Amino acid sequence: MNTPYTIHTSTLFDPKKKAFVENVSVKVDPKSGLIVDVYERSESDIPGGSVPVGDVDLRGKVVMPGLVDAHTHIFIHSYDERPALVQKRDESIPERIIRATHHVRTALLAGCTTYRDLSSESMGEMDAQIRDCINRGLIPGPRLFVATRALASTGSYELRSENHANGVCYPRGGEAVDGADEVRTAVRRRVAAGADVIKFFADYRRRIMRYPPAQQHPYIPSPTHPPQDPNPDYLVFHQEEIDALVKEANLAKVPVVCHAGTIEGAQMAINAGVVSIEHAYHANEDLFKRMVEKGTVFVPTLAICERVHAKRFDEIMEQSKLAYKLGVRFACGGDTGTYPHGQSVRECELLREVGLSWEEVLEAATVGGWEACGGDLCGMRFGWFEKGTRADIIAVNIDPREDPKALRRVDFVMKDGVIHKRDGKAVGMISDHHEWDR
Repeated sequence: MNTPYTIHTSTLFDPKKKAFVENVSVKVDPKSGLIVDVYERSESDIPGGSVPVGDVDLRGKVVMPGLVDAHTHIFIHSYDERPALVQKRDESIPERIIRATHHVRTALLAGCTTYRDLSSESMGEMDAQIRDCINRGLIPGPRLFVATRALASTGSYELRSENHANGVCYPRGGEAVDGADEVRTAVRRRVAAGADVIKFFADYRRRIMRYPPAQQHPYIPSPTHPPQDPNPDYLVFHQEEIDALVKEANLAKVPVVCHAGTIEGAQMAINAGVVSIEHAYHANEDLFKRMVEKGTVFVPTLAICERVHAKRFDEIMEQSKLAYKLGVRFACGGDTGTYPHGQSVRECELLREVGLSWEEVLEAATVGGWEACGGDLCGMRFGWFEKGTRADIIAVNIDPREDPKALRRVDFVMKDGVIHKRDGKAVGMISDHHEWDR
């Protein structure tokens, strides 16, 4: 189908209005992949109640823009299956590529039409190459905005994990850079390698390669010291290094994303002008107020926190509730990959528990995600219904306002004007093969 056609809806979520609206039709041009018209429909527009041949009838379903998962790792699969160390150390490159191919297909069919993939996890620039394969139509998947290698200072993220493998230090795949000049050079390398976003670590577990490892503050006396909880985070960059990083990225019009575990690290990143803060599991009121002042997007990654920080999860949820109360800008991203791809909407469900209305959750998972990808720095617009935006459209059979798990059962998926799922079944996932000339 290469000619424009119209999608007819009875209930459509409009993120710009943060409202569900009725009887809206969306005209799509599959050749350009764009929405070419959005209009309210009258009964006379569909005589007899049957949509014209070639149009798509989504009446009776709840229609919304394709979801944006703002924090993913396509080369990682659930930690419940294998620890991160084992995946990066023991899985071959072909295995990890095949897994990633499956992951992006699964994500698309689950309604994620955009993934912001924040570091390739020891796979170099291969996330950019997977992105390009999707864009060329070789494999189905979400639109990818990739970071390639994350940046951190020497002795931090590029170290392997807590005293595993007899104390041997395995490389993690991040890029170690020190000083403002090296930071600027590294940003230039990332942009040249195809990065759509720059990710850096403001802090990390720098004291992990020792026994006993440092204990998370506050210290809790225990006969089994040290505990098995993660080690504390320490700053890995000075403010001038972070400033140089962001300024260099600004020259290339590339947004910057910050992994922050500490208040100090997040504060430094916000002051430098990053687009988003990831995690911030120890945030406080002053930090959130600063985020509001600077317009920084918050991606709390609650879905993975629910699994790996279970002891502090209630406390972290309270922090997110405070962020919401103070007016912090949210985007939805759960660190997908550390838990299964295809389950991105768990982050949406948790944001609803934080206190956001479903309208606010869905806006954060669409327009908020676009902003986290850089907004107009993306070079395209997606996440809402308007002439000139990408034709990314999904539908579910049940209204999420009635069933909080409704988004787990996506019935229809369109990305760039191409239908990938219809009536709950994948379509067009394998290109037609070419016959021999006879």
